[in-house]
Amino acid sequence: MRKLYTLILCCFFSTLLYAQTLVKGSITDDKNQPLGFCSILVKGTSVGVSGNVQGNYMLELAPGNYTLVCQHVGYKSEEKKVEVKKGVASMEVNFIMQPQSYDLNAVVVSSKGEDPAYEIIRKAIASREKHLREIKAFEVDVYIKGQLRLRNYPKKFMGEKVDFEDGDTSKRKVIFLSETVAKYTYQEPDKSKIEVISTKVSGNSDGYGFASPQIINFYENNIQLSNNLNPRGFISPIASGALNFYKYKFAGTFYDGGKEISRIKVIPKREYEPLFTGYIDIIEKEWRIYSVQLQLLKKQALQLLDTLAIEQIYVPLKDKWVIKQQVVYPSIKIFGFDAYGSFAQVYSNFNISPAFTKKTFNNTIIKFYDSSNKKTLAYWDSIRPIPLQTDEIADYKKKDSLEQVRQSPAYLDSIDKKNNKITVNELLLSGPDFRIEKKKVSISLPPLVDMVTFNTVEGISIRFSPNYYKSFGSNTRRSLYLSPHLQYGVNNKRFNAHLTGRYNFGTKYFNSFEFSGGKRVFQFNNAQPVTPRENTFATLLYGNNWMKLYEAWFGRLALTKGLGNGLTGTVRFDFQDRTPLENTTNFSWAKSKDINYTPNHPVDVGPVNIPRHQAASVTIGFSWQPGAKYVELPGRKINAGSKFPTISAAYTQGLKNVLGSDVDYAKWRIGIDDDINMKIGGLLEYNLAIGGFLNSNSVFTPDLKHFQGNRQFASVTPYTSAFQLPGYYKFSNAQQLYTETHIQYHLNGLITNKIPGFKKLNWFLVTGVNGITFNNKLAYGEWMIGLENILKIMRVDYVRSFGNAVPATDGIRVSFSGIIQGRKDD
Repeated sequence: MRKLYTLILCCFFSTLLYAQTLVKGSITDDKNQPLGFCSILVKGTSVGVSGNVQGNYMLELAPGNYTLVCQHVGYKSEEKKVEVKKGVASMEVNFIMQPQSYDLNAVVVSSKGEDPAYEIIRKAIASREKHLREIKAFEVDVYIKGQLRLRNYPKKFMGEKVDFEDGDTSKRKVIFLSETVAKYTYQEPDKSKIEVISTKVSGNSDGYGFASPQIINFYENNIQLSNNLNPRGFISPIASGALNFYKYKFAGTFYDGGKEISRIKVIPKREYEPLFTGYIDIIEKEWRIYSVQLQLLKKQALQLLDTLAIEQIYVPLKDKWVIKQQVVYPSIKIFGFDAYGSFAQVYSNFNISPAFTKKTFNNTIIKFYDSSNKKTLAYWDSIRPIPLQTDEIADYKKKDSLEQVRQSPAYLDSIDKKNNKITVNELLLSGPDFRIEKKKVSISLPPLVDMVTFNTVEGISIRFSPNYYKSFGSNTRRSLYLSPHLQYGVNNKRFNAHLTGRYNFGTKYFNSFEFSGGKRVFQFNNAQPVTPRENTFATLLYGNNWMKLYEAWFGRLALTKGLGNGLTGTVRFDFQDRTPLENTTNFSWAKSKDINYTPNHPVDVGPVNIPRHQAASVTIGFSWQPGAKYVELPGRKINAGSKFPTISAAYTQGLKNVLGSDVDYAKWRIGIDDDINMKIGGLLEYNLAIGGFLNSNSVFTPDLKHFQGNRQFASVTPYTSAFQLPGYYKFSNAQQLYTETHIQYHLNGLITNKIPGFKKLNWFLVTGVNGITFNNKLAYGEWMIGLENILKIMRVDYVRSFGNAVPATDGIRVSFSGIIQGRKDD
């Protein structure tokens, strides 16, 4: 008992010794209006917090004397000395911020009549590289708070009622709220690591919030925010060539902490260039950034959003300056939804002289610690540097309570009943989906438009292929996919059935085991280059039977395993007992003179169909992206890519006499592909491959090397993996050596944003070239030029072929990014 009393007393005195006082207060402007996202800093340190949108702040301090500095872009810094006494639980310190007054008396116009802002900007540009590199390494604690709100939304979207299922019918509401606490570590030139200590998403206890504290560094020439906002990036107001893009206006000087600071207005010279507008504050004599207040607009090549405002505040640390706070304000109006938000990052405890070891940096760039998303409310209340607003507190309570309700069996059953109702649109066009939330199961059925198709072999083809998917938990990779496929040809009276399945697993890296078997109708190119729906229209409307078919009993087993460091390996075994099929009908809606039904085999390969035969093969392959980086969640890793290209290789061996196999061949392929972001210069994509047959003693048409062709007006395959003009089997071969080239150059507004009138359309030029060689001789090539970003989703190209193998042809191709591309193999 004495030991217990002693322990209690020790805890009591320890609490008194280390007790901290809660310093809190409000921040208003000179008109008594709340001033949001002000920075509160303990002078002489990098310790501090930020106020929320309502101008409230909270800061815990140990007993002692401090000077608190309150800052906000466009306002005078305010300092207050405070004495924190022992035993005081809380104290109130309020700030009234005065608008910054700017002295214009010292303005001296040069003999050239030039605004003095230009001389200041030239000196800032000359010092840019120095300030960019002056902090070679650092460690810093970061608090990230992101929120998105609605001002308005439509009652219906795409025919469906808009319902956020929160019981709130008001137009104004919080739709996303997240907080993250992380340690950010950096070492030049490009080593970084983010360790997430805690993270929280309102209404999603298993969720992970925004965890990438991106410091928007205006000392960089090109500011890369997001490819979705503009893949070219945005030109910094103090970039090396900024004077070619911006006009500047001197807005005055002010003093803060004994430093003279010049305020410069930044004005884009031209519209529809990726440029900022607003203000940048430069410290005189040091020519470094003090703060920024910049924004992007649609007329400055901002994509997706309507506006994006950025505010930053820097503070001195030793003889350098570090970022203290960054707030990004996005807003968007689209399809009747009017949304806006703020994403605040507060930096504290900067260490600009860290001692790193060889183990500090590895291929993990973001790591979420165990239980990082399971912290208590008491924990969050103790560490949060930006107080929650009243409606944010209510949002957490409401959505966390709703999450508990939504996990109850009765609620899950009611949601299933509501969501599993079949609509006419689903039945005809998209296919009904059914979910069993309690079991994490979903079942999807094909739409009627895909269940009944037409081809010259089966005539009317009746197909039914439902999909079954089961997840074994939100924090695991384990999932099962099954798809039975039933198919009956009315004309040839043949019934086929097969099953395809995939089991995904892996605690650290992604693994999958695939299996399929049964009897089915294959295209000679097993990659299925033509969908049944596409072939139906081509056959009935235009008399073209592009889909060439054979029938086979088959089996396939494949294992894909993630090996780490960007390396993935695959082993696959295939067996097919192949039977040739022939056309059974010449029916078409086209006029008889327009019908061009060719035999049901690739006539470009040979004059006769394949004989009945068996084929067994084994394929070994790998894909490797050097320098791959990973996001590490508890129990698993996610590949985040790297700056290097992806290299792939595959070797396939035909197995003579295995299970009666008649094939005897060996073929190989090595490929390399990448996207090169040339920033202001656009985006370059390439996909290059070399391969061939080491031997071709016994090769049948399905085993040849097939190139993806296209005979349709619409391009339904990514441009970097297909040819746009030749037939689907025009260049199928068993050559000893071939090369395949696909190159696409997206200018992303590089030229079109300078064409008067046209630039307002926000359409971008794109060009490319594709080619095939056999044994180092050009067999086929094509070049294209077109426009993309039409209505944000559409691309139109003119394509022209060249080469010795075929006469020159041309055509128009249309694609719909995100709608048609990325089909599934059926």
